[in-house]
Amino acid sequence: MAFEITNEMLVGSLMPVIVYWVYGGLYTILGYSCNNYRLHPKEDEDEKNFASKKTVIKGVLGQQFRQFIATNLLYMITRGNDARASSGQSTSFFVIARQFIEAMFVFDTYQYFLHRYLYQNKFLYKHLHSKHHRLVVSYPFGAIYSHPIEGLLFDIIGGTMVIYISGMSPLTSAFFFSFCNMKSVDDHCGLMLPWNPFHIFFTNNTAYHDLHHQLYGGKYNFSQPFFSIWDKILGTYMPYSLEKREEGGFKLRPLKEFKN
Repeated sequence: MAFEITNEMLVGSLMPVIVYWVYGGLYTILGYSCNNYRLHPKEDEDEKNFASKKTVIKGVLGQQFRQFIATNLLYMITRGNDARASSGQSTSFFVIARQFIEAMFVFDTYQYFLHRYLYQNKFLYKHLHSKHHRLVVSYPFGAIYSHPIEGLLFDIIGGTMVIYISGMSPLTSAFFFSFCNMKSVDDHCGLMLPWNPFHIFFTNNTAYHDLHHQLYGGKYNFSQPFFSIWDKILGTYMPYSLEKREEGGFKLRPLKEFKN
């Protein structure tokens, strides 16, 4: 059987990339007019971070190119399963819903334990994960900025595992990973908008992850991208409160003592 990249494969690998930049661009625009909902003043993005926006954009584009190659290689290798799923077996709403829920829990579990281990192993934190935390004040299009090896572990290997375990077709995975990218961008957007549906349905939200990015939050709130269940079960959950700033926006405050 010859290997080829089909239109469905291209949609599966390109759609999440397009959604990332469109959704991130929307939040970037909103950030200029929604100062009353910001977790950090706009100028902090340049003054408190340790990576320039140009460097971040280059890093994200490189990561997305590597994901594009890896995703299409996976689709070509598993082409028989995908073809059978799309032509001979049911792809009803209930099947897709089951795949989505299964994928969300698999992705969350994998990312929690990997994320936490990258902190516990000081060598890996110093040489890999610290790159992502050069963004102390996160912003939308910096959501997947990371070391290439970390990107391989989190997104490429993790994404491959999710597709394989859930049995998603390329088209279904396009919607799932577009959803993941929207959630990741949302978690890093720095805006606590009152009408945001992600904040209604997920306690693991913008403020939850922003606390983790602060210098005092490195031992807490590892869960990503959807639920906070593993943090609560394993004692790494840090509750917080949001207080209004006099100059506009919110101040994030942890509600229990944190470890040094």
